Amino acid sequence: MLSNHRTTLTQFLIEERRRFPLAGGDFNALILDIAIACKAIARAVAFGELGGVMGNHATEQGGTVNVQGEVQKKLDVLSNAVFIRRTEWAGNLAGLASEEMDQPYQIPKQHPRGKYLLVFDPLDGSSNIDVNVSVGSIFSVLRSPKDLDDMPRDQQRDVVEADFLQPGSLQVAAGYALYGPTTMLVLTVGNGVNGFTLDPNLGEFMLTHPLMQIPEDTQEFAINASNSRFWETPIKRYVDECLAGKTGPRAKDFNTRWIASMVAEAHRILMRGGVFMYPRDTKDPGKPGRLRLLYEANPVGMIMEQAGGRASTGERAVLGVQPDSLHQRIGLVFGSRNEVERIERYHAEPVHVESDNPLFAVRSLFRN
Repeated sequence: MLSNHRTTLTQFLIEERRRFPLAGGDFNALILDIAIACKAIARAVAFGELGGVMGNHATEQGGTVNVQGEVQKKLDVLSNAVFIRRTEWAGNLAGLASEEMDQPYQIPKQHPRGKYLLVFDPLDGSSNIDVNVSVGSIFSVLRSPKDLDDMPRDQQRDVVEADFLQPGSLQVAAGYALYGPTTMLVLTVGNGVNGFTLDPNLGEFMLTHPLMQIPEDTQEFAINASNSRFWETPIKRYVDECLAGKTGPRAKDFNTRWIASMVAEAHRILMRGGVFMYPRDTKDPGKPGRLRLLYEANPVGMIMEQAGGRASTGERAVLGVQPDSLHQRIGLVFGSRNEVERIERYHAEPVHVESDNPLFAVRSLFRN
């Protein structure tokens, strides 16, 4: 099949740039470098066991653990290195931050610095790698502080954690690559969401899903039900109502989905609607959530909002949250707007206190 009638990612970015006559080409160049990184990772994922990159990343002391306290897969480490190698050299970035690195990454002295910051999760869902389930990469582009932009290269300071602590509403661009039956790059530059499919013959991302929109209503939800005993009351209420089906208060049947790869979950919702919940719970009181605000929640949140959906902590828009640390965790609910807003309403309503009398207790399939 020929793809020469379709718009390439490069052509798309040039057309977007024409809306801003004074814009330089460094932003486009950065996105294209990210796309090259995603192509390289897609190739490594596609080879699987044949490429010798399956399993945990090992040292003489055993498997390595990242700053999140998670054992790193070989592909986690490889993907992180690919992102750095493909984006550090061109003079478009002032610094990078990754889920796999404790501190921000400094642009080497031999390379020029640019006016953007790149924040990324190089391989989301890596626990699925060895069972051949879809995984992906997530990224977010921020503007670097003015004091970095305005200084000559030899006088510029290093980037620090505080430079990256920007709310999601300030993102310049966000996107993800999905490594599945086909490799896709989904991108927003603040003017809607567009999906590009990798043409393996040409090695080009081609525009195949222009201006993607999430249906406002849905009959699908995704949540890890094994954590049900730790859920807060609003989440229990929402899930119970969905499971009650046509005879319940929602008067319709719902399907459940759970892939344990947020990129794959986000892509399914973007394509056909749904709601994804990884809410705050009481499982580990020291962690206000499981997902990372900068590397996962903010970029996915921008994509959802740009596609007509909504992304929330369960109580308020996630893009309005002011980060307080580089690896901050947060509860996240996203997807079809009407469902996410319903969950927010449940959080805003007074908490119902259960009675000891079973006649007046809240009936729940997930009661403690």
